[in-house]
Amino acid sequence: MSPDRPNLPLRTAVVGTGSIARGSHLPALATLAGEGTVETVAVVDIAEEAARAAADEFAVAGAFTDLDAMLAQVRPDLVVLCTPPSLHRAQAVAAVRSGAHVWCEKPPCPSLADYDAVTAAAEAEPGAPATAFVFQHRFGSGARHVRRLLREGAFGRPLVAHCQTTWYRGADYYAVPWRGRWDTEGGGPAMGHGIHQTDLLLDLMGPWREIRAMAARLVHDVQTEDVSTAQVRFAGGAVATVVNSVLSPDEVSRIRIDCELATIELTHLYGYRNADWRITPAPGVPQETALAWNDFGPDEPSSHLAQLRALVADIRAGTAHPTSGEGGRRIVEFTAALYKSAFTDTTVRAGEIGPGDPFYAAMHGGSPDRLPAVAPEEEQAA
Repeated sequence: MSPDRPNLPLRTAVVGTGSIARGSHLPALATLAGEGTVETVAVVDIAEEAARAAADEFAVAGAFTDLDAMLAQVRPDLVVLCTPPSLHRAQAVAAVRSGAHVWCEKPPCPSLADYDAVTAAAEAEPGAPATAFVFQHRFGSGARHVRRLLREGAFGRPLVAHCQTTWYRGADYYAVPWRGRWDTEGGGPAMGHGIHQTDLLLDLMGPWREIRAMAARLVHDVQTEDVSTAQVRFAGGAVATVVNSVLSPDEVSRIRIDCELATIELTHLYGYRNADWRITPAPGVPQETALAWNDFGPDEPSSHLAQLRALVADIRAGTAHPTSGEGGRRIVEFTAALYKSAFTDTTVRAGEIGPGDPFYAAMHGGSPDRLPAVAPEEEQAA
């Protein structure tokens, strides 16, 4: 945001006009435009017809097919990236070098190296533009309530946790050319699907210490895994399981945290409301305490709108957004550690993956074909 116009709406451009842009980002921006905090001034898509259609649908003045041309001509305050992961690094760096803040869809980048390059580019610019990433589950009222109680120690020590993203994706999902490939999607369900729930788990549980994981490709004819499991130990001593799948017809997203004084449960699919959370007290906890724990206050669903509202407020205040810098990096590091553990059959510790480690440069560790399809046992025996 230019220092000579601090009280004006953030002039915002959206890059990529696919389903996530038109279903979530552009409607959220339209809502905030009505509140006077943003103004959507441009959309960009390599397909001119798609760019013009989105501009017409959301009453946006500028429709472009070239990001650099848009940045030079429009000079937006905020650029929203809704493009495939392999494009995020170059597009984010171009945006911050033009002086814009960036809000980028998940996965943030295909590798830790890419993530660090984006952060370094932003920090090198005057005023250090924000490079924040879409992790909207942190921003619902339910997560805020539970996070505060956990930080205050209201539930005692976290002891055991479970994080589950078991979804279903058929062959039509992988018919999109960039999906299911390491170089373009960056990974399978651990990277592209379960990343939201895992990010929320890390946000609630705090720093992780070590991970031991498995990954497999059981059904889909793709490069990446279609299922993974992991065991995690956190710095505070708690242990957890993380399960990610795109093979599960009965779809659910779930987090459960057992603490000394309560069990916290969240069950939903793609977004939650307060009613999707449940806090069960341990025996001996006073009833009035349990009632207070389950009073979540006004309901703000987890959504792109909830995070965007927080991001705009942070940009206007000049404060760091929770999903920028280290706040966004931790889930990328965790995912890289999950893949490294799964592919090397070792325990991986936090902070272990850095420049020079093959899993720093690519989630597959330099071997995109290292995950062979697993045949049923009877076929292997034959």
